[in-house]
Amino acid sequence: MPSAPQILAFADPDTPALPLALVEQDGLDAFLADQPAQVATWVRASGFAAALGEALLIPGPDGQPALALGGYGSAATRRRGRFPLAAVAASLPAGTYALSTPLPAGDLETECLGWLLTGYAFTTYAGEPRPGARLIAPAGIDAARVEALAAGEALTRDLIITPASDMGPAELEAAARDLAQAFDATITVTTGDDLLAANHPMIHAVGRASPRAPRLIDMSWGNAGPRLTLVGKGVCFDTGGLNLKPGASMGLMKKDMGGAATVLGLARDIMALGLPLQLRVLIPAVENAVSGNAFRPGDILTSRKGLTVEINNTDAEGRLVLADALALADESRPDLIVSMATLTGAARVAVGQDLAPFYVDSDSTAAALATAADQVSDPVWRMPFHDPYEALIEPGIADLDNAPSGGFAGSITAALFLRRFVTDTPYMHFDIFGWTRASFPARPKGGVGMGARALLAALPGMLDL
Repeated sequence: MPSAPQILAFADPDTPALPLALVEQDGLDAFLADQPAQVATWVRASGFAAALGEALLIPGPDGQPALALGGYGSAATRRRGRFPLAAVAASLPAGTYALSTPLPAGDLETECLGWLLTGYAFTTYAGEPRPGARLIAPAGIDAARVEALAAGEALTRDLIITPASDMGPAELEAAARDLAQAFDATITVTTGDDLLAANHPMIHAVGRASPRAPRLIDMSWGNAGPRLTLVGKGVCFDTGGLNLKPGASMGLMKKDMGGAATVLGLARDIMALGLPLQLRVLIPAVENAVSGNAFRPGDILTSRKGLTVEINNTDAEGRLVLADALALADESRPDLIVSMATLTGAARVAVGQDLAPFYVDSDSTAAALATAADQVSDPVWRMPFHDPYEALIEPGIADLDNAPSGGFAGSITAALFLRRFVTDTPYMHFDIFGWTRASFPARPKGGVGMGARALLAALPGMLDL
């Protein structure tokens, strides 16, 4: 069930627009010194201090708004958050605005994207989209590119926020099919017991307890250029299986398909922007449910790759379904495999909700991603594929342990587990949260993309596009 239509686009450039001046706190006095006396008087009387996110309309002689001011805070306050222009946009009344203050070229795309994303609201079940402040695309911006980025993020958010009652494996497949149709991509889906015939035993094992059949979604686009494969964890709801989660831990488990939602949003960006590459998207879509045929603690599963896995916790299921998909991805030897998953609580303990932890062996690739992340305000943090911890994921009676005891380094051991299923292909893994617990500029409380824009910005360097 998609959210109600939203306007995540720039205003028609022919629309009459109110000039918007951005004013830094330490530049307010200088700004007012250049204004007519009545403007300076109005601003001072209003108490406008140019704090980040403040907004003020200034009337002209006829009483109608003639100028809008936006508080741009200080460099220090802008560094402590993201999308400062979005904070201004959220404070402005509905209408159309045109920036009269130039922004640094390096910030312009991200700031404009933040503005567009202030228009996002999930209103499928309650409420109506509210009219907001519209922006005329400023000179120097690739408006179509920014609108494509906004649409990709909106897709990710819609999929994550939709409750599992309306976003099970079949509905996730439908979303992927809609995306494939929109961009002339090809898609195949392997469902239910056909997973066994196709040698995806661990996807089948995790999803077989649910009446909503498990499946592997396989979408491809592009016929020239480097080959990129994105793998997204699509656990549409996670009860924990027979290792049942407590109620408090189950409340947000509709977002356990956040990795799938994020790679679909990123795939939309890649296709909409026409990047010169060959894209493949693999999504193992399951519901980890409880029934008489659920997989059990102590079971040993044989993966697509042939590695055996001892199940010591059925709540560590995401790495199992990803493992079969990663093995499939590796068989075609693409130039890069990237997995995204809401995989471990340990990652949240380590870096909180705002950072996207990632793992990669290549130092140069890690540096390129970190640089790109900083440029587009999509923060990431490198975590180590720490080889000495490999012994922790080896239980003795099987090749691998899906949930090592002890509780230490949970995100690292999960990443090491996944790496075992990628033999020779360059590989990167993101252990994301996919949710924001409170509202921030351009990021309302709820589902959110993490790491996708950073990766998109880094791909040209990574793949020599």
